[in-house]
Amino acid sequence: MTKGKKPLWTCPKCGHRFVTANVWHSCSNYSLDYHFKGKAPSVRQVFDRLLALAHECGPVTVIPQKTRIAIQARVRFAGGVARKNWFDAALWLTQRANHPHLRRVETFGPNSFGLHFRFKEPGDLDDAFVQLVREAYAVGCQEHRK
Repeated sequence: MTKGKKPLWTCPKCGHRFVTANVWHSCSNYSLDYHFKGKAPSVRQVFDRLLALAHECGPVTVIPQKTRIAIQARVRFAGGVARKNWFDAALWLTQRANHPHLRRVETFGPNSFGLHFRFKEPGDLDDAFVQLVREAYAVGCQEHRK
């Protein structure tokens, strides 16, 4: 448990963890393989690179859902959707950022943004993206301060 933070609530049906009890969720369990069936091998390699970057930051949980794959520290901070020839990755950050593979930015509030990227090869996840993953991990740990 993170110092000074309540333990996560675990759904008794699906086993997923959340910061508050009885939060609405899809309550399902899928395999990672489900997401990569019929996809180019590079799509799985991109996801594996994203996951390795998250693991370099600290402990994470991978949550394959029906329509996406989430990566969680204390809260979900990264993930994405496997497409036939690319991986649409997403990060939760407290500020906007620029990156050559950035496709869309959602604004959730004054200091809360969903950044969406499109990657075709694992090498596309460059040093600038590595820094963004580190920032997103801090958000996922609920430790990032603006």
